[in-house]
Amino acid sequence: MTASSFAAPRLRNLARRPSRSAEPGGTAGSAAPERCDLCAEALAPDHRHLLDIQEGRVSCACRACSLLFDRKESGGAHYRLLPQRRLRLDGCEIDDMLWAGLGVPVDLAFFTRGEASGEVSVGYPSPLGVLWSAVDPQSWAEVRAIHPALDGLADDVEALLVHRARGAREHWLVPLDDCYRLVALVRAHWKGLGGGPDVWQRIEGFFRELSTDSHPGAKEASWPTST
Repeated sequence: MTASSFAAPRLRNLARRPSRSAEPGGTAGSAAPERCDLCAEALAPDHRHLLDIQEGRVSCACRACSLLFDRKESGGAHYRLLPQRRLRLDGCEIDDMLWAGLGVPVDLAFFTRGEASGEVSVGYPSPLGVLWSAVDPQSWAEVRAIHPALDGLADDVEALLVHRARGAREHWLVPLDDCYRLVALVRAHWKGLGGGPDVWQRIEGFFRELSTDSHPGAKEASWPTST
């Protein structure tokens, strides 16, 4: 298990991404505008992100650069445009026994699958950033069997995000940059051993934002019912 090499400034930038759960009284545009990491063009608040497959870093992209890498093959083995769908997996329940078998020591984590290796890794937020460990293939096979939407998890750029902390039982398919926003939030606001009330309020706000996201990809995915 290792700490991620993702740069702290980039994590902070993701944490500042505008959201529906912003605190009352906040003003848009108060910070200096961000710029595209590829061409230095000024970025819109709702800009897209690219994943550097080789380095494992998330980069901000303007509209033109996003269009350039919109197709998977456009970035070759280097860049991949992160998707936009946010899919709540209703009916998905990873029970305590399976969770223990996954070897995750906390109740807030996300799972990704590497296209090149086929291996699944689990990352979880901590005061030090994101920590990673490998997932046993058999345990992951059990997870995949829980919900049919998990077969469509996009390699490298999408994650299964699981929130089991404090009685929650939420399972989402989300873009990888959402996971790093959550990591940045925890890193910035965690206090003491238990995190403190402020960070947990912000975590709950993060998941409320996922639930109310207006993007067409934000919807619930339930088990199909027979007719």
